[in-house]
Parts: sequence; C-alpha cells; structure tokens
Amino acid sequence: MMTEKTVEIFCKNNGEKREYPAGTSLLEIYKDLNLHLKYGVIAAKANNKTKDLKFCVYKPKTIEFIGIDCQSGMRTYVRSLSFVLYKAVKDSFPGATLRIEHPISKGYYCKVIKTDGTPLCEADIEKIKENMNMTILQDIPFQMELKRVPEAIEIFQEEGAMDKVNLINSLHTLYTRIYKLGDLYDYYYGALAPSTSYLKIFDIKLFFDGMLLMIPNRSNPVKIEDFVPQEKMFHTFTEYAEWNRIMKMDNVGDINLAIADKKNRLASIMIMVAEALQEKRISKIADKIAELKTAKIILIAGPSSSGKTTFSKKLSIQLAINTLRPFSLSLDNYFLPRKDTPKDENGEYDFESLYALDLDLFNKQMALLIAGEEVEIPYYNFETGEREFRGEKIKLEPNNLLVIEGIHGLNPELTSMIPEEQKFRIYVSALTTLSLDDHNWIPTADSRLLRRIVRDYKYRGYSAEETIHRWDKVRQGENKWIFPYQENANVMFNSALLFEIPAIKKYAEPILMEVPQDHPEYSEAHRLLKFLRYFGTIQDNDIPTTSVLREFVGGSSFLY
Repeated sequence: MMTEKTVEIFCKNNGEKREYPAGTSLLEIYKDLNLHLKYGVIAAKANNKTKDLKFCVYKPKTIEFIGIDCQSGMRTYVRSLSFVLYKAVKDSFPGATLRIEHPISKGYYCKVIKTDGTPLCEADIEKIKENMNMTILQDIPFQMELKRVPEAIEIFQEEGAMDKVNLINSLHTLYTRIYKLGDLYDYYYGALAPSTSYLKIFDIKLFFDGMLLMIPNRSNPVKIEDFVPQEKMFHTFTEYAEWNRIMKMDNVGDINLAIADKKNRLASIMIMVAEALQEKRISKIADKIAELKTAKIILIAGPSSSGKTTFSKKLSIQLAINTLRPFSLSLDNYFLPRKDTPKDENGEYDFESLYALDLDLFNKQMALLIAGEEVEIPYYNFETGEREFRGEKIKLEPNNLLVIEGIHGLNPELTSMIPEEQKFRIYVSALTTLSLDDHNWIPTADSRLLRRIVRDYKYRGYSAEETIHRWDKVRQGENKWIFPYQENANVMFNSALLFEIPAIKKYAEPILMEVPQDHPEYSEAHRLLKFLRYFGTIQDNDIPTTSVLREFVGGSSFLY
C-alpha cells in the first residue's frame, strides 16, 4: 500500500513547521495556517523566490506570505490589475490596442488606440472602468498555461500582439508561460493574483492623450495614491517614447532582433544614434544656459545612479564650446561638522537630509561669488567629520559659471538667498522608455539599481547583497528629498540609453549570482536575474568612452 508523500513547510509569518501532501498550493497552505495579513495576501515567497498563490509545493519550502504593503506584493497587484485593464479595453473597444508606457504622477500612463482613431474621452474612461469593476466582481481566475513556443506565437499572432511574438521569438526557448483571463491571453514575467477579486482598489482617469491607471498607496494600501502633477516629467517621457517609435525600438523584442542582426550591425547603429541623441540634448541645454546670460549657478540633481557626474562633465564641455568656463563644486564640502549632523529615526546620522548641509555658509559664499568676490571653499574631511579650509579659493570672472551636482539641487531652500534669475536647475534621471512588451514596462528604478550594483561592486567593493540591502533606504531618501522637487527643474535630461541593459547584463549577472539564497536580498537578486534573461547581450566595444554608461561599467575617459 502506497503512503501519500508529504513535504515539510516552514512558515516565516508565524514560525510554524507543518507537513502537507505534495502538490498542495500556497493558497491552501495560507488558509490552513489561518493567517491574517494586515492588507490581505496577494503572493508568497517560496525559498526567497516570489510565487503566485496557485504555486504547488512538491519539495520542502520556507514560505513567507506577502501582501500589497510589500514591494513584491505590490508588483503582483499592479501586474494583475494591468491584465484586468487590458481585458476591459478589449471588452469596451473590440480591436483596440493598449500600451502601458511608464509610471508618472503616482500612476501608470496608458495609451489606447481605438479602431476609429478617436482619442479617449470621459465617457470612454467610465466605460473601461465599468468593465474593470465587472471583471473584478466576477472573480475570474488568472490561469497560467505552459505552451510550446509555436503555439504561444500562434495565439498572439491571432490577437495581433506582435510585441509578444517578437519577445517570445527572441528568447529561443522551447516552452513559455502565458496567462489567460476569461478568453483573453497575455504575457507576464512575474506572479499574478489568484483571481480578479483581489484587485478592488484602483482608479483610472483621463490624462493628456491617454489615461492614468491609479494604484493603491504604497504606505497605506487601503486608499488610492494621490495624483501628483508631473507635466515636465511627462513631456520628457513622451519625447523619448516618440523617438523610440520612430526608431521602431519600443520593446525588448525589437532590441533583441537588432542585436541578432550581425550582418547589418544594427546594434552598433543603435548605440551610435542613442549616444548622438544624448550629446545633442546636452548641447541644447548648454546653448539655453548661454542664451540666458544671467545664470551663474547651474544646479544638477537627480536620484542615485542617474549619471549626474558624467552629465556634469559633458555639460561643462558643451558650456566651454559656448565660451563659458565652468567650475565644478561639490555640495559634500558644505556638510555640517558630524556632531551637528541631524539623525534619522534609527538614531543614525542622516547625510541625505538637506539639513546635514550648512545652508547659511553655502548661501553666503554663493552670494559673494556671484558678486565677484573671492571665496575660500571649505573641505569636508569624512574621516574626522570636521570642516577644513585648505586654501582653495575661487573667484568668478564674467564668463565663469558654477556647476553644482547634488541631490538637493532642485530644493528651493538650498539656494534661498540666491536670486532666481542667477540659477539654472537641471533634473537628471534614467527615465527608461523601453518596455518588455506593450503591457510590461521596465521600471526606471530597476535600470538605476543595475547601474548601482555594477558600479558599487567595481569601484566601491560592495557586493550585490550590500547594494540591494541599502536600496530601500536610498529610495526613501529620494522620495523625501528629490522627487518632490523635480518639477522645479528648468530642463530635464534623460540619461537612459536604449542599449544599456543588454550592455550591462554581462557585468550584472555574475555579481547577482553571488547573493546567497538564504539571505533576504536573494529575492530581489533572483527577480533581477530573471529580468535580465529577457535581453540579448551587447559587447561594449562600440560604446564611446564618454558614454554615461562608462561611469558604471568602466572604461570612461573622464576622471571621477
């Protein structure tokens, strides 16, 4: 007589160890354990890998159930909601196409192309929302199906979804997972909710020529995120997305096809065009500064790993072409003595805070420099935590400018004593406009995190585990000190490059593989490794030594 095989499950949520029949789903385990997460369950981590709740266990697992207050849980929620939106668009306007382009204004910007070519209106939004609510009330399950690649391609060809056909074709696998909602198929590269009833909190609103999908607030998921106007950011995204469309490089499948075309060297052409485009935009910014004539202080700000340092150096070259002589100045030298530095909620020195800087000294020295006076610039000794003066003096001549790079550059309080006409603010960020396909965008934070992982490992001796561990705190600092002020910029510069993830892939993968599976950071490392597998690989021989990407992978002609 055969005995039923069982597997041991350890649940991190309650510290319990139990035996379950092999093949038991995570959702069944969650219900049996009688757990009640604060915001409900949406997915789980099995051996530190995020899985959907329909995942069945056949081997011993350490399980942690997660809700939408967890980053992985929120990704699952938004991914599932995107499928519901896709179904609602199809139900509302048969034959229409949906493209979920990028995050903006605390939501996700979406474009709908209807067969009659008319733009969306308020009545259309209400119709889509009504169909979304109907799908959610019907509690339709999300079903994963493992298909042979030719079968999956045939399904998406019938739906006219060439973005998915190109992506799946470029991966060169025998089988692929696709998802079904009702009678509609789609492709997603991560876990989905068990069914549509898990997705009650959302909204959509008319937004420019498309719509905005609004999601739960990340710190209080029982309510929807507050809309934040970001018109300058939107137009920057739109400009680059339009350029992608002209180049016919909207999605990763398009990039992979270009990489595979060795005969016509399409990857090399893509690199040259992308680099030339960035140079042209930096040149235009320099021209604008020169035309103003009144600007004496150029403030450059942006989140971590945006390439601000390389941008500053390239801008200085373009300013020199306009017969302007820029001086670079570091805000770090204006740190308060360590004993006066504010502390965060954990009692640690908060060097990200605006108030870690001596604002009074900074403003007084800037005012003196603008007035033509000579000033001795301080030096901050990070070893002693004290300010020193080492005889470095600056005096601005009529054709001199100060170029100051730092996270607080767009905060009005930093330069409160400096007249507005004497300042020019630039926001720099890696605003990724490339998507995996029309319904799977690439988060801008993922590109920056990959840049930082490679740079930290190469130049600072940090492992991927250490960088991932710090990342949440870095993001918190950005949300507090950078993002609220980004619309204050005179101009925005997008440092993202179409080819950068295929180029950075060979550097990032071995570093990410070093993260141990029994460490909490493994979950994020595993997610990034899965993400990188969607990309072909570009060798960096064709990448100029002046490229922003060289700041992270090495080989730059600039000194840092």
